[in-house]
Amino acid sequence: MNALNRPLSVIVLAAALFSLPVAAQQALDRAKIPPPGKATELRVPAWTKTTLSSGAELIVSEKHDLPLVSFSLIVLGGSDQFEPANRRGLASLTASMMSEGTKTRDGEALSNALQLLGTSVNAGIGGDSGAMGFVSTTGKFAQTLDLLADMLVNSTFPAPALDRLRAQRLVALNAARAQPGAIARRVFPKVLFGTAHPFGQLTTEETLAAITRDDVVAFQKAYFQPGRAVVIVSGDVTPATAKATVEKALAGWPAGGGKPDFSYPALPAKAPTTIYLVDKPGAAQSTFAIGNPGPPRNTPDYYALEVMNTLLGGMFQSRLNANIREEKGLSYGVSSSFAFGKGPGAFRAGGDIISAKSDVALVEFMKELRGVGGSRPVTDEELATSKSSLVQSLPGVFGSVSSIGAAIGMLRTQGQPDDYYQQYGKSINAVTKADLVRVAKQYIDVDHLSIVIVGDRATIEAPLKATGIAPIVVLDIEGNRK
Repeated sequence: MNALNRPLSVIVLAAALFSLPVAAQQALDRAKIPPPGKATELRVPAWTKTTLSSGAELIVSEKHDLPLVSFSLIVLGGSDQFEPANRRGLASLTASMMSEGTKTRDGEALSNALQLLGTSVNAGIGGDSGAMGFVSTTGKFAQTLDLLADMLVNSTFPAPALDRLRAQRLVALNAARAQPGAIARRVFPKVLFGTAHPFGQLTTEETLAAITRDDVVAFQKAYFQPGRAVVIVSGDVTPATAKATVEKALAGWPAGGGKPDFSYPALPAKAPTTIYLVDKPGAAQSTFAIGNPGPPRNTPDYYALEVMNTLLGGMFQSRLNANIREEKGLSYGVSSSFAFGKGPGAFRAGGDIISAKSDVALVEFMKELRGVGGSRPVTDEELATSKSSLVQSLPGVFGSVSSIGAAIGMLRTQGQPDDYYQQYGKSINAVTKADLVRVAKQYIDVDHLSIVIVGDRATIEAPLKATGIAPIVVLDIEGNRK
C-alpha cells in the first residue's frame, strides 16, 4: 500500500512521530503502559425551574459556547402505565405517526420543513416515560418548536400511514425470529415477569393487528397531556426567552392530565433456578440471558449495586468478561446490568457464546455470580477501579446541549434530587466491600435464577443437562412451553 492509499490518521501520526527530536523518539518506551491523564473536572450546569400556563414544568439550562438549543418534552409514564395489554405496540405506533402529517401539513411537507431548518423532531414512548424533542440552531429554535407543537396538537394520523407502519413492524417481528439475540430479548422478560405483569407482555402480530386508527387518536390525546409533562430547554437561550418561546408555541396545548402512580402487579412467586432452552436449529452461537427481577431505581442500595455490577459485568475488565471472553475465549463479550426504572427492573447477565461451549460458559457464569456474593472476595483494586470507572464517566454526561437535557430529564423521570450529580461521587466512594457482598447476595438470587439460552437444542441440551446446574424446560421462540 503506498502513502496515498493509507488512512489519513496513519499518515498524520507517522508525520508527527518522525518530526519529534531524536531524543524524544528514543525516550518512548512502548513496553510501558502510559499513565492515566488528569481526571476531567465535574462541572454540573445550573438550571432554573418554573411552571408553564398549561401546567407543565419548564426547566432551562444555559450553555452559550455554541449557537445550539436542545428541546425535550418529557411525559412521565409510558407504555407500561397507559397501553392496554391487548394493544401492545400502540404507544410506539402513536409516537411514530405524529410525524405523518398535521391539519396544515402532510407528512412530506412536514419532513421538508424540518429539512429546511436542518433538524428533525424525534418522538418515542418507553416503558415508564415518553418524549418529543430536537436540537436546532439558536436562530431556528422558535420555528422548529412551532413544527413540534403542530405535531403535538394537530396530528391527523392518516389511516394509510398506520397500515404502512404496522406492516413494517410485522416484518421486523418476523425478522427477529431468525436472530437468537432478539429472541432472548423477548423471551427473557416474559419468563421473569409473566404475562400478567406489563414487563412480561409482548408486542405480537395479534396485538398489532388489533390496533385501529381510533385507538391511536385516543391514546395520543390521553397520553400527551401537560399535567404529566416536563419541558427541558438547554443551550444558547436565556430562561426568559425560553419561557416566552415555549408559551407561544404550546398555547394550543390544552391543560389536563396527572402524574401516574407507577403501581405494578405483584411479581410471580419465586421458582428454583431453571434453564429455559429456546431451540434455534443450526445456531452457531447460543445467546444467554441469566437473571431475576431486580429493585426499582429508588432503592437505597442503588450506589452499592452500581459498584458491584460494574466489577461483575459492567465494564470491559469486569469479572465476567475477563473470565469468559479473555481467559476462556468463549465469547466476543459478556456483561451484566440492572434495568433500573420506576418498577422492578431485571438483573441480567449474558452474551453470545460459542454453541459447542455453552455448558462450559454456563458453569463460568454461575461461578462468577456466586463469587461476587462472597465466595470470591472483592479486592481493593477491583473496588477502586469500579468506583473510578463510574465517577470519571460522569463529566462526559454534560458534554453537549442534548446530553445536558437528557441528564436533567433523568432526574425528573426517576425522581432524583437536583443535587444528584454533585453528590454522586461521594455516594459511590462511600460504598464498602461489605456493601457489595450484601447487595450481591440480596439481588442476585443464585437459587432462583431464570437462565434463558437460545441455541441449537440438538447440540447444547445434553451438555447443559450434564452440568447439573438446573433442570431444563424447552420453550418455543415466543417463550411458550413446548
